[in-house]
Amino acid sequence: MTSAIRTRFAPSPTGLLHIGGVRTALFSWAYARKHGGTFVLRIEDTDLERSTPESVKAILDGMHWVGLDYDEGPFYQMQRMDRYKQVIAQLLESGHAYYCYASKEELEAMRAEAEAKGEKPRYDRRWRPEAGKTLPVPPADVPPVVRFKTQLDGVIAWDDAVKGRIEIAASELDDLIIARPDGTPTYNFCVVVDDYDMQISHVIRGDDHVNNTPRQIVIYQALGATVPTFAHLPMIHNDQGQKMSKRRDAVSVVDYDALGILPEALLNYLARLGWGHGDDEFFSMEQFVEWFDLKDVSSAPSRFDREKLLWLNAQHIKATDAARLAERVAAFLSDRNIDTASGPALADVVTLLKDRSQTLIEMANQAEYFYQPLNPTAEIVEKHLQPEDEERLKLFAEGAAQLPSWDAASLGAFIKDFVKQQGVKMPQVGMPLRAKVCGITNTPSVDAVLALIGREEVLRRLA
Repeated sequence: MTSAIRTRFAPSPTGLLHIGGVRTALFSWAYARKHGGTFVLRIEDTDLERSTPESVKAILDGMHWVGLDYDEGPFYQMQRMDRYKQVIAQLLESGHAYYCYASKEELEAMRAEAEAKGEKPRYDRRWRPEAGKTLPVPPADVPPVVRFKTQLDGVIAWDDAVKGRIEIAASELDDLIIARPDGTPTYNFCVVVDDYDMQISHVIRGDDHVNNTPRQIVIYQALGATVPTFAHLPMIHNDQGQKMSKRRDAVSVVDYDALGILPEALLNYLARLGWGHGDDEFFSMEQFVEWFDLKDVSSAPSRFDREKLLWLNAQHIKATDAARLAERVAAFLSDRNIDTASGPALADVVTLLKDRSQTLIEMANQAEYFYQPLNPTAEIVEKHLQPEDEERLKLFAEGAAQLPSWDAASLGAFIKDFVKQQGVKMPQVGMPLRAKVCGITNTPSVDAVLALIGREEVLRRLA
């Protein structure tokens, strides 16, 4: 085993890339980056019934969207079958594994008997070879599984980089099946072979894997391999304190993209779920890598706070280059069949809106009226577009048409003079102007809005 830091993210392609998985990938990526190590992507696709090419694509697209770049991979377990069979043969040869011919009916009878006694259901090791034990004759009609010969006493222990010392009594463990009757290897076995071959130094994963760890440690030991450092991350709960569910919560990366969340904002938020650096809330991924350490990861579950995510997204929107934001907002507007080519430069519109938006969807909503007038609601018409307002706007249009220069400063000065001439207050001109030109009354400074929409289009809308 190399002394270099090597981490991995190993999702199963049985659905979309979930935010819990993204946080695991983020912490693994950051640990490798912090120590100048290697971050590996591995697709654990041995569950043939549930794994799909669409899910593989969703994982790769999700990793690309959030910007977590991997140094090696993606590796696919299904392409490594020959290697797993080679190691199974090695364990059978060394006496660390054995063939078990127990039928389904026998296993069910063992389970029923254990439950009747109030004991934990387990295999009774009837096919386990032991000194002085005579094994039954293998039945011709039962294809055997291969079981790992787990130690019978003592403890399996490790110093978890997040949870501290964990000890599991060997008596708690069964003789794990490492190959099914058709010869295909099982999850816990494949993971060990992969991490061993890929020289993974730190296995950073969710704490739903804690129960798998002792089963995997004994296989490492049987292979004469160095056991990696394990770090089990706490679960992410929703705002009700429940485990996040696909039915109730936005749990997929794709959901957050569609909600108008920036990938760096999502990563910033996920970094703060279960890890912290003093009171720092808003930071870049470069800062996160610099600060990150497994010892600062909490072992308690984290609670997902949508409002905090929106606040962070707003901070990242403010800090992001307008041209990059414009690309993303253009995609949302295009989905609504809004053509941004025949209007002001979208980057200029975004510059005006970026301090007012929590999401890219909000920004797209506000950008719409720069490219096409919106129909004001009946409430807006009643409040701001009465006959006297329309008459005043007509006079405004006549004066504005004569302006030598159409820019925010000239328009601002003209609006101020017009308000004075009319003997009214600013809202009595500004609100009807917004209602008529934009269709809504909540906009940035009206002079800046009119300047961007352009003289010809503003006068057309006022008419």
